[in-house]
Amino acid sequence: MAYGETKVYFDGSHYIAIPHTTRPSRKRRKPIEETITVFDDVIEPEQEDSTPSELEDVLIPVEDLEAQINDENKPKIDKETTDNEKPKIGRQMTKKELFEEVYQATQFMRKKQRISRLFDALRPYFDTDEKTKNYVNTNMERKQRNLICRRIRMTRKANLQQFNYFVTFTYDDAKHTEETFKKTLKKALANLTNRKGWKYMGVWERSPKKKRLHFHGIFYIPDGTMPGLLCTRRDYNFNKRQMVETYSCSYFEQNFGRNDFEFIEDDTVKRFALGYIMKYIEKSGEKVVFSKGLPQFFISDIMDDDIVCTIGMEDKKLLLFDDFGCWDEGCYMGQVSPTVIAQLRKSN
Repeated sequence: MAYGETKVYFDGSHYIAIPHTTRPSRKRRKPIEETITVFDDVIEPEQEDSTPSELEDVLIPVEDLEAQINDENKPKIDKETTDNEKPKIGRQMTKKELFEEVYQATQFMRKKQRISRLFDALRPYFDTDEKTKNYVNTNMERKQRNLICRRIRMTRKANLQQFNYFVTFTYDDAKHTEETFKKTLKKALANLTNRKGWKYMGVWERSPKKKRLHFHGIFYIPDGTMPGLLCTRRDYNFNKRQMVETYSCSYFEQNFGRNDFEFIEDDTVKRFALGYIMKYIEKSGEKVVFSKGLPQFFISDIMDDDIVCTIGMEDKKLLLFDDFGCWDEGCYMGQVSPTVIAQLRKSN
């Protein structure tokens, strides 16, 4: 036995094993961030003029009429001076929290314009321009690293599953608010996962023009577990630029609104669906929503004869043959296959 307790994942073409290593580690201490005060101008809502119309016949008491005349004789205060004296509300937050807030608000801007907005928002809280630029650039690199890690994690989870539907749920304001739509849909999917064995991963996004909330995801739905009936629907797909045939579930149509179930026939459709989801996590920074039971790795012992070569940085990973044997604590489980992988231990 060459390597025991390795973590194995599928990259879409080959199985790759990461040998088990033991090294001392300790909990990294997070630096204490400085708290800053961010001031926002208070914009008072405009009040409608309650003066009665000249066409209305209104009776005004004498006392009120005298008070009105006295008010008109009082010296008027310039409106511009009062506007400049509006109070400001100070919010206590860290520089990182301010960066995240502005980063989210500028998600539809180009990169240069976004960096410029971040610089302008953070500049008052640094001594020099150079320190501000370094802080913005460091956090932009952090966001890019986090995005790459999310893409890798999502791809590894997806490649170990047999998804059969690409699904879109669209928010319907006649049935829910956005908050209740998210909450009830998450609950319904969680119940189907626990009771019916559904598996899914997806992302929340808004349409570019109408800003309507959607949920896009790829699902594994076992046979006979679909609630309600599937009805055929033909619509124009703007991405494919052609008419496509999808399915609508009566259960989700009744409780949530429009929904589209597109059958995943082969790996090409699956890769298209994954790319569609990745596009939104890159564009809006949204996190991917996973159901329970979607691991990144399965655990297996690896024999010398099943190793093609070492790969990766410092040759720390193992490229395996497509028909390598799976072992669990010295017990041979069979050649790698979805059935054998289902019997092995999993890891994230």
